[in-house]
Amino acid sequence: MLDPKTYNEFVIQTAPKTKMARTLLAAFIVGGLICCIGQAVSDIAKLIKPSLVKEALAAWTSVTMIFLGSFFTGLGLYDRLGRIAGAGSIIPITGFANSIVSPAMEFNREGIVFGICAKMFTVAGPIIVFGVALSVIAGIIGLFL
Repeated sequence: MLDPKTYNEFVIQTAPKTKMARTLLAAFIVGGLICCIGQAVSDIAKLIKPSLVKEALAAWTSVTMIFLGSFFTGLGLYDRLGRIAGAGSIIPITGFANSIVSPAMEFNREGIVFGICAKMFTVAGPIIVFGVALSVIAGIIGLFL
């Protein structure tokens, strides 16, 4: 039986070394580029239709980014981006779209109801449930404050 000190030394020697600087840089660059694309979508929408109010402009930008995230997931490009960028590809809107489309594509063979519909929210479902539940709790607390 190994003592804890010997075991810790063994783990340090045999654990794979991570390229932390490269990983952080890739996440920062890709995450920043996704945000820049979102800003460009917003700017272009504002140029096309200057009368858009702030809320409508945000909605158009969100819908476009969700579409792009879903589309690139369907093409298999978002997964490649995730392997390169890591957490940088999990920007809220596009990462959320990816988390819904990926399981739907994976279980497509099982049919529409028991495959796509049943498995679509396996990754994103808990996030939605807890988000709604916590927003209700926050709303109730805000009501009484």
